[in-house]
Amino acid sequence: MSAFPGTFAFDEYGRPFIILRDQERQKRITGTDAIKTHIMAGRQIASTLKTSLGPKGLDKIMVSPDGDVTVTNDGATIMKLMEVDHEIAKLMVQLSQSQDDEIGDGTTGVVVLAGALLEQAEGLIDRGIHPIRIADGFELAAQCAIKQLDAIAQPFPVDPKNKEPLIQIAMTTLGSKIVNKCHRQMAEMAVDAVLNVADIEKKDVNFELIKIETKVGGRMEDSMLVKGVIVDKTLSHSQMPKELKNVKLAILTCPFEPPKPKTKHKLDVTSAEDYRALREYEQEKFTQMVKQVKDAGATLAICQWGFDDEANHLLLQQELPAVRWVGGPEIELIAIATGGRIVPRFEELTAEKLGHAGLVREMAFGTSKDKMLVIEECKNSKAVTIFLRGGNAMIIAEAKRSIHDAICVVRSLVKDSRIVYGGGAAEISCSLAVAKEADQLSTLEQYAFRAFSVALESIPLALAENSGLHPIETLSELKASQVAEKKPSLGVDCMLSGDSDMKSHNVVESLHSKKQQILLSTQLVKMILKIDDVRSKNEGGM
Repeated sequence: MSAFPGTFAFDEYGRPFIILRDQERQKRITGTDAIKTHIMAGRQIASTLKTSLGPKGLDKIMVSPDGDVTVTNDGATIMKLMEVDHEIAKLMVQLSQSQDDEIGDGTTGVVVLAGALLEQAEGLIDRGIHPIRIADGFELAAQCAIKQLDAIAQPFPVDPKNKEPLIQIAMTTLGSKIVNKCHRQMAEMAVDAVLNVADIEKKDVNFELIKIETKVGGRMEDSMLVKGVIVDKTLSHSQMPKELKNVKLAILTCPFEPPKPKTKHKLDVTSAEDYRALREYEQEKFTQMVKQVKDAGATLAICQWGFDDEANHLLLQQELPAVRWVGGPEIELIAIATGGRIVPRFEELTAEKLGHAGLVREMAFGTSKDKMLVIEECKNSKAVTIFLRGGNAMIIAEAKRSIHDAICVVRSLVKDSRIVYGGGAAEISCSLAVAKEADQLSTLEQYAFRAFSVALESIPLALAENSGLHPIETLSELKASQVAEKKPSLGVDCMLSGDSDMKSHNVVESLHSKKQQILLSTQLVKMILKIDDVRSKNEGGM
């Protein structure tokens, strides 16, 4: 009985009864031990990601159980593919995921900050401060840091006529990614894509109108932005014209085939005449369908379903180019771009429901037989496609993630156009503000404030370390300079250019993203500090 304390209890008559069943099959950690274990797990995850922070951050290779290889330094992707088992480590994965969903960038920084806060909390617990007091102190310190961010934030004009500032921001985001050799081109594509679909007055960006298509082969510099839609399909017949101008598109979700009863049916053909009659009926129906499309004035049919060779041949004879097996999302995007209506029945097709495009062309690649269809010069230029090329599938997948981050950052600026300076400058400024506030406090929270201030320094420290600088030396110089010059734009000079002013390097981040990082990591750390008992299944028994 002594092996399982708390399993048995005795009533007033001395009869034993069980409080917790199967205690021997459960593993239980309580009190400080539980918190220490959680802190260790959180720090472990953060230390994995620390080396991929900043423009000189390193990439990670993740190999899935199927042998799929992913090369990335995007925090959220690394976390997703890591297959973590520990319950607290899973919370860290969700933390980077929520930063990715909300902002799209800063997914590495948010995990590094949470890891640093947990590390500082461990020191305070060892000094005998209660975890709840630490958690509350961190919450107050986070509010103080947010206030400082608001104070140092700069207004940032989002003007479609002057794209340069936005391009600089997108370049900051892409600086740490694999695409930084055609840095500027990718940033311009991201900014143009967002500005094309953005509603500046409402401060809204509809992400569904930006499609990212990829194709292995070619150089990354061959990537381009198409103001229209790219579909990974070809015209149904190889003899159809490869380029069409001033096209009227019929967008059909009805199949090019004779109508079938909806119920289960069986058709008995008993004689050659019946068979011929059926054949003529099918032929007549096909001809009628094509005629309906032609009569509406369409010069290109986009079909969601397929059609057989007979229908294909008939379309070629009637000189009506067609594309088959176009997926649902693409059909919707084509309809938005060309201003057409999706037609579910041939009878409903009218001239008003047709979409308009200035140019539809087939695009071929190198020596491969792969072709894609490009629909350009559309009536509604709000739908755009970013088309990425690259040497291999891994590079293209990483380029796609990078461009997604850049688009997200530009979108968050359209929504809230204030910025702070990157390169750890904002974190150092907040750290100084929180440390200053700690000196004004007489309660126990002052320890938590100081710990929070030290944790904020983990970002500039990691940046300096990844750039090959002396971390502590660099940080102390920057802190001294920020205090002496009252310049919150001084950050880590990752490019080793000799100038620490992030303003002159144009290294800027959106205020919304920075605030979100601090708030999310503080919330997670508070939650972890409040857990003091863990029960889990003991795999091997006791």
